[in-house]
Parts: sequence; C-alpha cells; structure tokens
Amino acid sequence: MTLENKFNEQIAPERFEIVGARPSDADSLNKKQISFWQEVMYRFSHNKLAIIGLVILSFITIMAIFAPMFSSWSYEENTGLYNTAPSAAHWFGTDDLARDLFVRVWIGARISLFIGLAAAVIDLIIGVLWGSISGLLGGRVDNIMMRIADVLTAIPYLLVVIILLVVMEKGLIPMIIALSFTGWVNMARIVRAEVLSIKSREFVLASRTLGAGSWHLIKRHLIPNAMGAILVTMTLTIPAAIFTESFLSYIGLGVQQPLASWGTMASEGNKAIQSAPWRLMFPALFISLTIFAFNAVGDGLRDALDPKLRK
Repeated sequence: MTLENKFNEQIAPERFEIVGARPSDADSLNKKQISFWQEVMYRFSHNKLAIIGLVILSFITIMAIFAPMFSSWSYEENTGLYNTAPSAAHWFGTDDLARDLFVRVWIGARISLFIGLAAAVIDLIIGVLWGSISGLLGGRVDNIMMRIADVLTAIPYLLVVIILLVVMEKGLIPMIIALSFTGWVNMARIVRAEVLSIKSREFVLASRTLGAGSWHLIKRHLIPNAMGAILVTMTLTIPAAIFTESFLSYIGLGVQQPLASWGTMASEGNKAIQSAPWRLMFPALFISLTIFAFNAVGDGLRDALDPKLRK
C-alpha cells in the first residue's frame, strides 16, 4: 500500500461524524424566530386567570360604553317605581328616587373607569419622566429628585387626597388631580431602578459614544427596554385608583348628584341594605370584579414578562 493510499484511507469521510446541524435540518433552522413580545403574548394567552380578567374588563368596558345608549331610561329619570327589586323591566331594580339602577351602574362604570384610567395615565407620564431622568443623570440630580419623592411618600396617600378634595371643589377633575398628586411616586421608583440597570449595558454605552443625547437615550433605549415593568405597574395602578375613588365617593368626597360612581352608589345602597339590598349589591359586585380583573391581568403580564419563568 502506497503512502498516498494509506493517507486517503485515514481521511475517508465515513470515519468522520457530523457535529451540529445537518442539511436535513436546514428548514427548521430557517424558520422565523419568535420575538420577545410574541413570546410574552404567547405566555400571557396561556394564563387562564389573566384571560378571564381580560374578558371581564372587556365586558365591563363594552357595557359601560353602550348599555346606557340602548336603555329606555336615563340615569336621572324618575321611573315612578320606588325601591323595586330587580325585574324584567328594571334588571338591577330601582332606588329610592325611582331611578333605574341598571343605567346608573353603567354610568357609574364610565366615571369610575375614567377616573382610574386618567389617574393612571398621569402617574405614568410623570413617573416615567421623573424616574428615567433621575436614573440616567444620577449624581446630585438623582439625589435631589429622589429626596423629593421620599418626602411625598412620607405623607400618607389618603390624607393628601382627602385634604386636596376638601380644599378644591368636588368633581371629576379635582378627583383626578388629587389621586395623581403623589400617585406617580411608585412608578418613578420602579422606572428609576430599571434605568439604573439598563444604562450600563453595551448598547446604551455605544449610543453615548456616538453622541446621543439624554432625551434620545430615554426615548429610544431606556423607556422601550423598561416597558415591561412600566406596563405591569400601570396595570396594577388602575385598580388602586378605582378603589381609592370608590372609597372617597363612599364617604362623600367623590362626584356629586345626579352623577354617580360605584362608590356613591354603594354609599347610597348601604343606607338601605335591609330594605333594598340590591342597591348595594350591584355596585359592590362590579367594584370587586373590576379590581379582580385588573389584578389578574397585571399578574399575568408580570409572569409573562418574568425572564426567570421563560423556558
């Protein structure tokens, strides 16, 4: 056997084992990869409790928008029937002023949801800007901004809201302002913690090196990468605002007659709990369902965005 034949025998293809992908695996490798947000939506859609919460919120929102439009009664109209139990004519019964509770419950849903969403959006805007600026600039600016937040946190939230509502006139706008006065602090703290973690990453340092300014970093890098924590925090802020509004309306600091939120309706129904329990039952039920649904959706988002739970 010549040296050349011996060498060819040593490097024969059948003596080698293919490591890694084979040609037959090309199709599976060429498949489109799932993005981060697609994976989040997939995980969220498989969370049964979160989907139930989303369905409940969708139902309440649709009913709040459309139910009063198709009702034969207005929220302040006298039907001539005082404190009647739920029936085919009045699904939720009537109150002591003969007003249809079905319409009033969904009008109250509009007001409660509007106040909760408006307060959460204001908390979102102020909290995200405050936290991102504080975390990005750091140093003395961060120290001053966080000490201001600490001072606001040290004052009891409900006390601040009650004082503001007593000073201002009662109504929707004063309620939203009062709820938002210190409500943004928690959002600011969470965003600041996320920014402190993100700003030391390579893509932010590279953007700085290329001359990007602070606003560009906040808008294009910091806020988008902190969006998961922001969404979860906002989802949990809305039910807190709705519950606080309901409590304040219950004690007489909310919207005034003839308008009604769920809190004012619960306050009125509590006075007639023995003679007309449905007047308290329906607003209390929808307050509980709404808060449960928002918390379920928030927990579902948190689980879907948690990297520790991803496979």
